[in-house]
Amino acid sequence: MPIVVKTGDITKISCDAIVNPANSYGYMGGGVAGAIKRVGGNDIEKEAVSKAPIFVGSAVATTAGALPYRFVIHAPTMEKLAMRIPVGNVAKATRAALKLGEQLGIRSIAVPGMGTGVGGVSPADAAKAMIKVAKEFEDKFDIIIFIDRNEKMIHAFISCLKKKN
Repeated sequence: MPIVVKTGDITKISCDAIVNPANSYGYMGGGVAGAIKRVGGNDIEKEAVSKAPIFVGSAVATTAGALPYRFVIHAPTMEKLAMRIPVGNVAKATRAALKLGEQLGIRSIAVPGMGTGVGGVSPADAAKAMIKVAKEFEDKFDIIIFIDRNEKMIHAFISCLKKKN
């Protein structure tokens, strides 16, 4: 089954590329972005910022710095820093990340919960949107890994995957 759910740290998963739920400016402050920058280094953020603005519904790939990935794919869920977003932005960001991953020839990709931090989207709504989009790309990857450290997000991903829709 090409869509799987794992509890854990996105900076320690084995895959070709990881997704950063970004903002349009490319700045990597807190949450998942902050973790990626802390482990991978400032070069990831510098390159993302150089490619800004990155609009919601689009994505850019950067180096993975010290991380063992081919790319970090930055897919904005929000235009500005720390803004509340509608769940539609989560779907747009997920689609943009997977589409770019496909174009780059990525075979395995890890995606964290998106929009559920400062964006304010509930884990259940985010998971529903993300799983629905991922199902459109199942045949384009060997594996799509949804990974998070938040148990509510993991439970939401698993619940959505079990549903036949």
